[in-house]
Amino acid sequence: MNIPAELKYTKDHEWVQIEGNVATVGITDFAQGELGDIVYVDVDTLEDTVEEGEIFGSVEAVKTVSDLFMPLSGEVIEFNEGLEDEPELVNTDPYGKGWMIKIALSNTSQIENLLDAEAYKKIITG
Repeated sequence: MNIPAELKYTKDHEWVQIEGNVATVGITDFAQGELGDIVYVDVDTLEDTVEEGEIFGSVEAVKTVSDLFMPLSGEVIEFNEGLEDEPELVNTDPYGKGWMIKIALSNTSQIENLLDAEAYKKIITG
């Protein structure tokens, strides 16, 4: 299972890459594996400011739909439009081409609440 050490994580299985005041967000390798074949990613919060812990969209797999939770408060400034035509990128490249949104952070102190790779690994391995 792939858990890149340079990323941050949430207990809801999102990963976060922070560059300055912008965070890129997707779901983890573990999450995409649990969901199975992803057929649709729905993000209707583009250009909205969403608080940490609130739902920013959903991901639909063959057998289930799961909500996506904001790891950090901020404005959703970009949606990965490549997922409209190829939602399976979330399965094949969850940490690369399968990213979902970019957030302009409104409260960088929340970064301290995110998990590092070791802490996330403990959550999924028990």
